[in-house]
Amino acid sequence: MITYNINKVKGYRNMLGLTQTQIADKLNITKQSYSRKEIGKAKFTDQEKIKLKEIFRFINPTITIDDIFFK
Repeated sequence: MITYNINKVKGYRNMLGLTQTQIADKLNITKQSYSRKEIGKAKFTDQEKIKLKEIFRFINPTITIDDIFFK
């Protein structure tokens, strides 16, 4: 299992009202790949983390990668 807090990723996605498919499209990966990452069975790449930070800034303009994945 991956060590970062995957519940935050799902929580932020849900706050934005986005589906796994919509986020996967923004990350240019399949829905299945995204789903595995969201539940912690695979790791997000550094580039995907950066893109997620950009997406989640609509909720919190000062959000950091650490806020999403490590705190």
